[in-house]
Amino acid sequence: MSSLGHALRRPAAIIGFSLLFLQLVLIVFAPVLSPYSPVDADPLAALQPPSPIHWFGTDITGMDVLSRVIYATRINLLISVVSVAIAFLIGVPVGLLIGFYRGLPSGLAMRLFDFIQAFPIFVLGMALVAVMGQEIWNVAIVLAVLFIPIFARLIRAEVLSLRERPFVAAARCAGANDAEIMFRHLLPNALMPAMVQVSISIGMAILLTAGLSFIGAGVRMPVPEWGLMVSSGAQQMILGVWWVSLFPGLAIVISVLCFALLGDVLRDMLDPTKVSNPSRRQAVANDPVTAGETK
Repeated sequence: MSSLGHALRRPAAIIGFSLLFLQLVLIVFAPVLSPYSPVDADPLAALQPPSPIHWFGTDITGMDVLSRVIYATRINLLISVVSVAIAFLIGVPVGLLIGFYRGLPSGLAMRLFDFIQAFPIFVLGMALVAVMGQEIWNVAIVLAVLFIPIFARLIRAEVLSLRERPFVAAARCAGANDAEIMFRHLLPNALMPAMVQVSISIGMAILLTAGLSFIGAGVRMPVPEWGLMVSSGAQQMILGVWWVSLFPGLAIVISVLCFALLGDVLRDMLDPTKVSNPSRRQAVANDPVTAGETK
């Protein structure tokens, strides 16, 4: 059985991909699956408990909770995926450059990353959103700024460990220039931690997006967003109105769990020392570099 087939048969992979498929269905078919508009208020139907008419109940403005949870999947995943994609596309090349070239520019970049990461990530995100404005794309840009140092440091650490390997010296002796060595030899071998971090960072971005909206620093009403829905329902929890916060809270848990499981599966799939194919296992054992690292 191949490494891919073995990884996909794991319970974590089955659960992770099932939850991901569920979210994709909600994103694509939200207009079909939502029984009501996610932004139309009906004061006469305010705070109705779950029933056959409103499966997840209604909030204080009379908006259907189920419809808002479904549409919020689009908003939360859009912000999370876009922010992590931007951070990946910027952080990976930057990390490659500052890991390959040493000197003042590399040192300045690292000090900038130290400055960004010196602040609590939630507090810094709240401050940046307050400066830029509470819009969906502004939240995505702010999260991207917070995640760029993570990807840059991961790639830099891998490049620093790879740049002195014999295959780099062999490529240079064969006439390869710096660009060829970085992008053809170093980058493919340094990408694995960053690719695994993508899935983990999406889950972190979902939590940050929901947290910012919960305290009023993220997107604004009436945009359907999980954290904003939890915040609006938290005020009625003491009165026994539990459904307004419970269902978007469960959506956050399920979505973060999904990407956490997918991150573990992706890590095992990309790790050359965790293979189930006998021929590949033998190839890893015969590779002196990999075998040495495994030991």
